[in-house]
Amino acid sequence: MMAKRKMSLKELSEKVGLTLSNLSILKTGKAIRFSTLEAICEVLNCQPEDILKYVNIEK
Repeated sequence: MMAKRKMSLKELSEKVGLTLSNLSILKTGKAIRFSTLEAICEVLNCQPEDILKYVNIEK
């Protein structure tokens, strides 16, 4: 979604109010708060399903 919106991680960081390191953690799939997800979706004008993907780690 960031690429579709032509937005850098730094720009998203500034608009959402998160540090670059926290956004990097999210990009690696470690963890996310619902309030953070809501803020990112608001800035990118998208739905959670547009940026999240379920991966079964038990495979």
